[in-house]
Amino acid sequence: MSDPATPEFIEPPIPVVPAQYHTPEREALQTQARTFAAERVLPVADELDKVKGEIPRSLLDEMAALGYFGITVPTEHGGLGLGAYEYCMVAEELARAWMSVGSIIARAQGAGTGVADESRRAELLRRSAKGEWIGAIALSEPDAGSDLAAVSTRAERDGDEFVVTGHKRWTGNAKAADFIQVLVRTEDPAPGERRSAGLATIVVEKERDTFPKGITGTPIDKIGYHGFVTWDLEFDGLRVPVANQLAAGDQGFASTQQWLNIARVHTAARAVGLARAAVEDCILYLQERRQFEHPIGDFQSVRFTLATMAARVEQARAFYQHVAHLIDLGQPCEREAAMVKLLATEMAAEVTGDGIQLHGGNGYTTEHRVERHWRDARLTTIFEGTSEIQKKIISDRLLPRSPLG
Repeated sequence: MSDPATPEFIEPPIPVVPAQYHTPEREALQTQARTFAAERVLPVADELDKVKGEIPRSLLDEMAALGYFGITVPTEHGGLGLGAYEYCMVAEELARAWMSVGSIIARAQGAGTGVADESRRAELLRRSAKGEWIGAIALSEPDAGSDLAAVSTRAERDGDEFVVTGHKRWTGNAKAADFIQVLVRTEDPAPGERRSAGLATIVVEKERDTFPKGITGTPIDKIGYHGFVTWDLEFDGLRVPVANQLAAGDQGFASTQQWLNIARVHTAARAVGLARAAVEDCILYLQERRQFEHPIGDFQSVRFTLATMAARVEQARAFYQHVAHLIDLGQPCEREAAMVKLLATEMAAEVTGDGIQLHGGNGYTTEHRVERHWRDARLTTIFEGTSEIQKKIISDRLLPRSPLG
């Protein structure tokens, strides 16, 4: 008996919230984010990514109105009061259209608000939730990337101010931001102390689209991840109020590490969004493109490649949802965050590469979106800790070293 006739043209399947994590509120939020990404973000990405244009302020304002900059900000401060699960779920939907939009929401969510003064902290949280306190994070330096304990940018105390001198690299959104959160060294560790001793996190408040006196910036010309500019920053006598310090000493380093755990799951979600985009674009393309009097989607080798791509996306999504759930339960999951970041991003780089292959020569043009998905996915294996660093984190928590190790 022959199979029933299939439709001549089908749309890609729509991912749903798994039953174990399903709530009506999550389903509504996912549907809203998916619609917004398809109708508002994707056309902007198609227009601006090719010319390395920045995310328009008008689009950021629309995102702010939907609450996407305050997903994890408590409701008493104007946020949605939700958790890492919802944050990552929205990020996947946005990244499916343009990864930069899935990324920019990380520059709020209460970042840069942890000052000591309670009233000031509450004000900044309200601004963060409203999309009026969108920042940039300055961690890496020319000689301190994976090894953040090697940070050498200095913040010397002078009365009620720090005087900051040094060099930061890979600071995305720095000029357009309302603040730059900077990892600095306030003093050298004493003999026998951890190298992270003497580190602190400070917030540089600034006007959008300018650098304050004491900061100069040079744009870094990237092959992808367009939508906002990534900067190489020089600090030369920048003055910052001591009241803008967020954390110091091992606490400053630990807070950065904690932030990186959530950032790594967020990166996994963005990677899934990019890989899903490649799968969905291929489903459509394989029905449109004809060779040998057939849609190329009729050929078994092509169908099997697509099947494997789709299965890997589903696997990675299930893993990041699980780790986000653990974070929301308050469980320590540094190992799991490293695992999902490693697996999801490597998957995305490979799946988007397969998407280019399925597009054939057309995939190696800017006429189709799949090349954008690949360029952005390739970066996910590098930022928030390279794949090699994730393997180190995982192995160090699984296998003790010998005394000679």
